[in-house]
Amino acid sequence: MPKISAATVADHRAQQRRALVAAARALLESEGDAGAVTFTAVAREAGLARNSVYKYFSDRADLLSAVVRESAPRWTERIAAAMAAADTPEQRVAAYVRAQCELVRDGEHRIARALAGDRDAAALREAAGHAHRELLTPLVAALAELGDDAPEFTAQLIQGLVNAAVTALESGAPYRPTAERAEALAVAALTALRPSGS
Repeated sequence: MPKISAATVADHRAQQRRALVAAARALLESEGDAGAVTFTAVAREAGLARNSVYKYFSDRADLLSAVVRESAPRWTERIAAAMAAADTPEQRVAAYVRAQCELVRDGEHRIARALAGDRDAAALREAAGHAHRELLTPLVAALAELGDDAPEFTAQLIQGLVNAAVTALESGAPYRPTAERAEALAVAALTALRPSGS
């Protein structure tokens, strides 16, 4: 068992739990298959005894939900940072599309893809649904700034375009032309949202 220095028992438990979530995430990244995430494999990856996992997670779905909750803020923060660096609402929408394509390019989306096909996927939908709502928040704000009278709905449609680009990238489409085309299509669509006379 690895040495974990902590000031209190509560801190020690928090560190152990984080180690188990990190181990599950590492398995998802390396294997690309949620089936690889078993309590035995996670315990081995974390350097802990198998029965340790049961002290922190009631079942496999509970562990995978924790992976989603831990990973989602990293994704949303990366997208929000890219959008915050843009100067105009149009550029923020472009950044939104580009950042998600970059997540796929960098392998971050492998976790989401692996989880989507898992036998416990139904149990993960609540955690994933919250992550998707967080993801859309900065996009909705950019669309509202453009004068869109239904920014939430438009954001979902743009996300549909992003999802298509993600699927293409995961199927082997070349990164740059795919990302650039998706970005261009999203930005071009914004002209339909501008109030007349603007």
